[in-house]
Amino acid sequence: MTENNFWLKKIEISVSEAEKRTGRNAMNMQETYTAYLVETRSVEHNDGPSVLTDSLWRRYSEFELLRNYLLVYYPHIVVPPLPEKRAEFIWHKLSADNMDPDFVERRRIGLENFLLRVASHPILCRDRIFYLFLTQEGNWKEIVNETGFQLKADSRLKALNATFRVKNPDKRFTELKHYSDELQSVISHLLRVRARVADRLYGVYKVHGNYGRVFSEWSAIEKEMGDGLQSAGHHMDVYASSIDDILEDEEHYADQLKEYLFYAEALRAVCRKHELMQYDLEMAAQDLASKKQQCEELSTGTVRTFSLKGMTTKLFGQETPEQREARIKVLEEQISEGEQQLKSKNLEGREFVKNAWADIERFKEQKNRDLKEALISYAVMQITAAGSADQALPLSLGLAAAAVAADQVLSLRASRQLRRLLIRPSLAEVRGGPCRSPVPDAASPRPPAPAVHTAC
Repeated sequence: MTENNFWLKKIEISVSEAEKRTGRNAMNMQETYTAYLVETRSVEHNDGPSVLTDSLWRRYSEFELLRNYLLVYYPHIVVPPLPEKRAEFIWHKLSADNMDPDFVERRRIGLENFLLRVASHPILCRDRIFYLFLTQEGNWKEIVNETGFQLKADSRLKALNATFRVKNPDKRFTELKHYSDELQSVISHLLRVRARVADRLYGVYKVHGNYGRVFSEWSAIEKEMGDGLQSAGHHMDVYASSIDDILEDEEHYADQLKEYLFYAEALRAVCRKHELMQYDLEMAAQDLASKKQQCEELSTGTVRTFSLKGMTTKLFGQETPEQREARIKVLEEQISEGEQQLKSKNLEGREFVKNAWADIERFKEQKNRDLKEALISYAVMQITAAGSADQALPLSLGLAAAAVAADQVLSLRASRQLRRLLIRPSLAEVRGGPCRSPVPDAASPRPPAPAVHTAC
């Protein structure tokens, strides 16, 4: 691609907002879609302020067009994936509607992350089409289509044929393909489990909201412990509503996992391209070997393998020397072209492997860093949420228990004060004689067994 100096500037990219719109599609039918505002800010100096340079609206389909173009022109690169077009791994609270505001907001964040991934890539950031995507709104689609990338795209049938017919696959790419399959399987299972857990956890927390309602109703009929019950009900309501923020934070980490779920497909795309190149190389080598054999048979006059040409010769006679010489000459030209083509494919294959593995190593470092950070942050978030829940639930139940026992505590204190008055020695007894507890009258009720000890 044509290189300019635009990538030498420091550019800040953001997808700042989403807007629901209505328009006409290619079939002239009315449709509703979401447009995203892409903003770029060029920073000339590290100390200088950022200045808004471009602001334009893009549809999700235009992001798809950009990525499809990058896949064709940079087959050796693990192209960053787009966020999901429709919600996957949903649970009770999430909506499957792609126009749902929460889903649109998460997709806005994902599209911004896609642009930042491309802009931070050492090769993709230099692409002219990507730069025009950020800066030119008018005829960007026409410019992309003029590149003819659709004609260069490999067909799915051809890729499937190469997968099953390649004879000498590269062991490294085979292992990478298996790893991408396993990575996708593990993350998919993890997201499914998380969706089930979120669904059940949401229900458990919301059921605790019934405590708040019951305690509030109970507090209305109690006088002495009404305040405690009302406070307990309030804490129960807080506990029940806290799950909304917890699961909203979880969705952020789930989206990070989904990104690498889709990265697995990007890895497989690189592997499929290598299989196609290896298959083409093997077919070129096989065709070259076949032409060399034909040339040798014509030169020596011996036929080693069965062929339709051999049967024709037996039925209609041998070729004249002139015909044989003309065929040999044509075959020699084809052999020369085939050797050059095979040499070119070998060089192309080695260059692809070199560039692909350099980018795969870059991707591995990025993956390890991102997933490690995401999982650690998720664990910290869960520990914090669990600590808050452990404090909120016992507090609310403790307040309720304290309110219920409030009247018992008050009566117990009064009875203790009365007992102290009954068994307290008089001032004369303390001054004149030994200190001893008065003997209760037989008619008077006996005080409780645990007596109050007095000091002499």
